[in-house]
Amino acid sequence: MSGPIRHIVMWRLRGETPAERSAARLKVKTLFEGLKGRIEGLTHIEVGVDVSAVDYACDVVLFSEFKDQAALAAYANHPEHLRVREALGDLRIGRFQVDYPIKETGA
Repeated sequence: MSGPIRHIVMWRLRGETPAERSAARLKVKTLFEGLKGRIEGLTHIEVGVDVSAVDYACDVVLFSEFKDQAALAAYANHPEHLRVREALGDLRIGRFQVDYPIKETGA
Protein backbone atom coordinates (compact mmCIF):
# COMPACT_ATOMS: atom_id res chain seq x y z
CA MET A 1 0.00 0.00 0.00
CA SER A 2 1.45 3.35 -0.99
CA GLY A 3 0.35 6.87 -0.28
CA PRO A 4 -0.77 8.53 2.95
CA ILE A 5 -2.47 6.53 5.67
CA ARG A 6 -4.69 7.60 8.56
CA HIS A 7 -4.22 5.93 11.96
CA ILE A 8 -7.03 6.36 14.49
CA VAL A 9 -6.92 4.89 17.99
CA MET A 10 -9.50 5.22 20.76
CA TRP A 11 -8.94 4.26 24.39
CA ARG A 12 -10.91 3.65 27.54
CA LEU A 13 -8.85 4.72 30.53
CA ARG A 14 -8.49 3.59 34.11
CA GLY A 15 -9.84 5.83 36.88
CA GLU A 16 -12.11 5.29 39.88
CA THR A 17 -13.27 8.90 40.17
CA PRO A 18 -14.07 11.63 37.65
CA ALA A 19 -10.92 13.46 38.78
CA GLU A 20 -8.76 10.38 38.15
CA ARG A 21 -10.29 9.86 34.70
CA SER A 22 -9.78 13.53 33.86
CA ALA A 23 -6.12 13.34 34.91
CA ALA A 24 -5.67 10.18 32.84
CA ARG A 25 -7.20 11.85 29.78
CA LEU A 26 -4.92 14.85 30.12
CA LYS A 27 -1.84 12.63 30.50
CA VAL A 28 -2.64 10.69 27.31
CA LYS A 29 -3.34 13.90 25.39
CA THR A 30 -0.16 15.62 26.58
CA LEU A 31 2.13 12.68 25.91
CA PHE A 32 0.85 11.93 22.41
CA GLU A 33 0.76 15.60 21.38
CA GLY A 34 4.41 15.74 22.46
CA LEU A 35 5.26 13.48 19.51
CA LYS A 36 4.49 16.25 17.01
CA GLY A 37 7.59 16.99 14.92
CA ARG A 38 9.59 14.19 16.58
CA ILE A 39 8.83 11.23 14.29
CA GLU A 40 9.72 11.21 10.61
CA GLY A 41 6.74 10.43 8.39
CA LEU A 42 4.15 11.49 11.00
CA THR A 43 2.48 14.34 9.14
CA HIS A 44 -0.43 15.11 11.48
CA ILE A 45 -1.33 14.31 15.06
CA GLU A 46 -4.39 15.38 17.02
CA VAL A 47 -5.75 14.10 20.33
CA GLY A 48 -9.37 14.59 21.33
CA VAL A 49 -10.85 14.12 24.79
CA ASP A 50 -14.46 12.92 25.02
CA VAL A 51 -16.99 15.45 26.30
CA SER A 52 -20.14 13.38 25.71
CA ALA A 53 -20.10 11.67 29.12
CA VAL A 54 -22.09 8.72 27.74
CA ASP A 55 -21.20 5.45 29.43
CA TYR A 56 -20.19 3.65 26.23
CA ALA A 57 -17.87 6.38 24.90
CA CYS A 58 -14.11 6.07 24.77
CA ASP A 59 -12.13 8.59 26.80
CA VAL A 60 -9.57 9.70 24.23
CA VAL A 61 -9.07 9.49 20.46
CA LEU A 62 -5.78 9.79 18.58
CA PHE A 63 -6.15 10.99 15.00
CA SER A 64 -2.88 10.79 13.08
CA GLU A 65 -1.65 10.67 9.52
CA PHE A 66 1.52 9.19 8.07
CA LYS A 67 3.16 9.72 4.69
CA ASP A 68 2.80 6.00 3.92
CA GLN A 69 2.43 2.50 5.38
CA ALA A 70 6.18 2.24 5.95
CA ALA A 71 6.14 5.39 8.10
CA LEU A 72 3.27 3.99 10.18
CA ALA A 73 5.15 0.71 10.62
CA ALA A 74 8.29 2.59 11.70
CA TYR A 75 6.21 4.64 14.20
CA ALA A 76 5.14 1.46 16.00
CA ASN A 77 8.73 0.82 17.11
CA HIS A 78 10.04 4.38 17.21
CA PRO A 79 11.79 5.16 20.53
CA GLU A 80 9.63 8.27 21.14
CA HIS A 81 6.41 6.28 20.63
CA LEU A 82 7.70 3.48 22.86
CA ARG A 83 8.55 6.08 25.54
CA VAL A 84 4.94 7.31 25.48
CA ARG A 85 3.58 3.76 25.69
CA GLU A 86 5.83 3.01 28.66
CA ALA A 87 4.86 6.25 30.44
CA LEU A 88 1.17 5.35 30.08
CA GLY A 89 1.69 1.85 31.46
CA ASP A 90 -1.60 0.14 32.28
CA LEU A 91 -3.60 3.39 32.24
CA ARG A 92 -5.37 2.18 29.10
CA ILE A 93 -7.94 -0.55 29.73
CA GLY A 94 -9.51 -0.73 26.26
CA ARG A 95 -8.11 0.04 22.82
CA PHE A 96 -9.74 0.29 19.39
CA GLN A 97 -7.85 1.02 16.18
CA VAL A 98 -8.55 1.70 12.51
CA ASP A 99 -5.94 2.37 9.82
CA TYR A 100 -6.97 3.27 6.29
CA PRO A 101 -5.51 4.89 3.18
CA ILE A 102 -6.32 8.53 2.57
CA LYS A 103 -7.71 9.21 -0.87
CA GLU A 104 -6.22 12.28 -2.43
CA THR A 105 -9.19 13.97 -4.07
CA GLY A 106 -7.77 17.41 -4.68
CA ALA A 107 -10.84 18.98 -3.10
